[in-house]
Formats: sequence, structure tokens, C-alpha cells
Amino acid sequence: MATDQSRKQLGHIFVTGVILAGGLGRRMGGVDKGLQPFRGRAMVEWVIERLAPQVDEVLINANQNLDRYRCFGYRVVADEVGGFAGPLAGLHCGMKEARNPLVLIVPCDSPFLPLDLAPRLRAALLDGKHDVAVARTGDQPHPVFCLARRELLAHLEAFLRGGGRKIDAWYATARATEVPFDDEADAFRNINTREELRAAESGQG
Repeated sequence: MATDQSRKQLGHIFVTGVILAGGLGRRMGGVDKGLQPFRGRAMVEWVIERLAPQVDEVLINANQNLDRYRCFGYRVVADEVGGFAGPLAGLHCGMKEARNPLVLIVPCDSPFLPLDLAPRLRAALLDGKHDVAVARTGDQPHPVFCLARRELLAHLEAFLRGGGRKIDAWYATARATEVPFDDEADAFRNINTREELRAAESGQG
């Protein structure tokens, strides 16, 4: 977790990090991706290791195997929106459960995520002109690497009640900005299939 000293140095705005592990892992054969072994540990452990030092609170968003996720030592929260509704449902429950004014979401299948993700996204919100900051490499946004103001909860709930499920469509309704991470493009590599898992295990791809 971020230290007291680093908070003072940054004029700290507190951040809750939410690891999205609530999907069905269809492209990996219907397994719980966050719990899949990767280089000797569950994939979610690699994400926790890189995310936790950047934020003030960690939540794990999961909809199955909740007890196993609790073993990692962090609060586990499940979607309120039913039907495995995707990242927006995870952001929604994260916003409801977060103890801090900023909420950062990251996926459980990106074990190489940037070690400076939170501070760079947070810096984009400091001028008060935006409410959402999304990571981007080149011309490719990465919508599940996103920092949002918790005060957008009512706005997000209205979008979900209206049937909205696409995360980029929700961003389009908010004051969003994209933050370039071209210097860390490989950090956003995620693992969706067993083939990608094998390639990452061997250091390929």
C-alpha cells in the first residue's frame, strides 16, 4: 500500500484499487482466470503484487470462488448487477464498496501491469477537468485500466439501469481523458487463452 510519506509528497488523493476477477473465462475454457497458476502462483497474485503498493486499498471483484480469493488477504466484493455483466458491473460494485474518492480498476489477467499506473492516471485528474482517466498505448485505449471518481456512482447506476454494458460507451458519457503509456506498452498484455498463458509462462509473445 502507499506509504504515509508518499501521500504527503504527492498531495495524495486516496485511491481504491479494484481487481476485476468476476468473469467466466470463456476464452480459457470457462475457468476462473485469476486463480490459474502462472509462474508458480495464481495469476491474481501477480496483479496484487504490482497494484497494492500504488493504492491505499485493494478490493477483489469476484463472482465465484469467493473464499479462495479471500485467502489473498483482501476484501472480496461481488457484482450487484447479475448475469456476469462485465467490467462495468465490477466498477459499479467497487465504487459502492470503496473507502476512497478515486477508484482504479485493473483486470486479473494482466500480471505485467505498470508499476506507476495509479499515479499517472491520478495526475490526469488533478486539474479537475476530467472525471475518468483511461490508459492508452499508441491509438489503442485500454478501458479496463481506468481511474474514476467515486462520485460518478449515480451516473454509472443510471447507465446500467438503462441497459448499458459497454465500458467504452459509458466513458463516452463522462468527462474522460486518455493517458499515454507508450513507454510501457508491453505492460498491458493480458492472458485470455491457454495458448497465451503458455506463451507468457515461457516468456514468449
